[in-house]
Parts: sequence; structure tokens; C-alpha cells
Amino acid sequence: MEITVTGANALAFPNLLVWDWRVALYLFLGGLSAGLAVMASVLHLRKGGALAQGETARYMAPIYVPIILGIGMFFIFLDLSNKLNVYWFYLTVQPLSPMSWGSWGLLVFFPVSGLFALATLPDEKLHWLRLPVLQNLARTLRPYLRYLCFANLGMGIFIGIYTGVLLSSLIARPLWNSSILPVLFLISALSAGAALMIMISKRKEVKLFFTQIDILLIAAEMTVLPLYFYGQYTSSEAHRASIMPFFAFTNEYLWYSSAIILIGVIFPFAMVLKLLEVREGHGHELTREALFKMNLSAVLVLAGSLIIRFAFVYAGQLSQFS
Repeated sequence: MEITVTGANALAFPNLLVWDWRVALYLFLGGLSAGLAVMASVLHLRKGGALAQGETARYMAPIYVPIILGIGMFFIFLDLSNKLNVYWFYLTVQPLSPMSWGSWGLLVFFPVSGLFALATLPDEKLHWLRLPVLQNLARTLRPYLRYLCFANLGMGIFIGIYTGVLLSSLIARPLWNSSILPVLFLISALSAGAALMIMISKRKEVKLFFTQIDILLIAAEMTVLPLYFYGQYTSSEAHRASIMPFFAFTNEYLWYSSAIILIGVIFPFAMVLKLLEVREGHGHELTREALFKMNLSAVLVLAGSLIIRFAFVYAGQLSQFS
């Protein structure tokens, strides 16, 4: 449904924003949990699990996935005007509705990520589980860890794409109505997941491995984002007008032009730092300076991913077919 508000005073009726910061945070946290699930699965699958040996991230990253996802789902729950709609929503399945697919996907992803977290817990950490039934379940799931890795890998990719599909399916908003947007959000989610893995992991080999992955993902993100804007610019008049807030550089659109400038600075700077990390000759242990640069580049990637979500959620609601 499209609602147009018309007023004689532009200050009194500037626009009608339906989705606010809670939806933007939900998209960011949902993408982050999806990316982290993929990277945690890659860690366990890499070299038959040899890379994960002795690494705390092998069980900490899977634990963070359902926690981050739960926080994100809490924010989208807060955005609902009628909280009982959650109950009614799950009484039906709409095969042609992207929102229905995503909601049911989240409902499946949550327990799958929880089982993955249980399966990765080593014996010395089982005391974290207060209930004996959970401890027995964790031991039972260990032989099926590889299957759970593939399940989380698939679900993570699905949720990462869904965060973009949710917006792109809304045809009334030209800024969102692009087939490239789900690809951009997926790459952004994977990059954010790799960045968080760098911050969580302790071993040098693991940090450098995910640094190399993140370099490729940042390069892909820096390629897809200009292509997205180019596709919008060469499309219809409404699509061309939808990206103007990012390039207007006026007081009215200051936040959006600032966002595109920040993204244009953050990602190249983070990529340079990561390239320096990979090329430097590290010893057996990483120095404080190396750890600082790794964590700084990871924070920059996470900040860039957050800025993208906020900018697209708010700017998209300014765009319309006139």
C-alpha cells in the first residue's frame, strides 16, 4: 500500500517514514548473524576442521549467531504496531510472499544455529550448560557437526539474501526495487561476518585466513555498490531520482551524502589495512600493533555495513513513483 501525504507546508509534511532505526538495526543484525554463521561453518569445514583446532572462535562464533539473531528479531518485534500479528503471521504460508519466506526462514535458522552452537562446545565448556539434558544433546550432536555446518552455511546465505529481497520486493520504492540489492546485502553480510570472526578469533592463522576472505568481499562490495547506482541511474526517471539524495550534497539530504562519503572512505581504508596485514611478515604471535590494525579494519567494515543498512532504509522511503 502506498500512502501519499500532501501539505502546503513542506516543514509540516516533509515525508512519511514507516520504517525507522529498528528495521535498519534488524537488517544489520540479521545480516551479521547470517554472515557469521557462514564464516563459522567455513572455519569448521576448512582443511577438514584442522583450522578450527585450538581456536576459541570455533565455539564462540556459533554461540554469538543465535544471540545476534535474537536481538535483531527483538528490534523488528518492537517495530510492530500490533504485536499479536506475529502469532497470526505464522498461521499461514504465502509461497509468493518474500516476507513470508524470510519469516519462516528465520524461524528455522534460529534452532539450526542453536544446534550448531551446541555441537561445537568442547568438553571443558559443557559446564556452561546448566541442564544435563543439554549437555547430553551437545555430545550427541558432535558426530553430525559437518552436516550442521552445511545447514548453517545454506541458511546463512539464505538469510543474507533475504535481507535484501525484503526491500527489493517493494516495487513502490524505486531505490529498493533493484535485483542487485539482494546481492549487495549478501556480500555486505558475509563481509561483516568475516570482520567479526577476525575480532573473535585468537590464533594468527585464523585471523589472517579471514582477513584474506574479507579482502575479496570488500573488493566485491566496492564493485557491486557503484554498479547498483549505475543501474539506478540508467533506469527510469523515478529510479534515477531515488539515488539523488546520496549525491545532492544539500542541507536537506546531508545525512545521505555524508553516508556515501563515509562508505567511499571506510571501505578503501579498511582494504588497505587488510592488505598490509596480509603482506607483513608476522612472527609466531601477532604484535599489539598488528592486532590493533586488524581490529580497526574489522570495526570499519562493521561500521560500513551498518551505514549501508541505515542509508538504504531511510533513503528508500523518500523515493516514489510520481
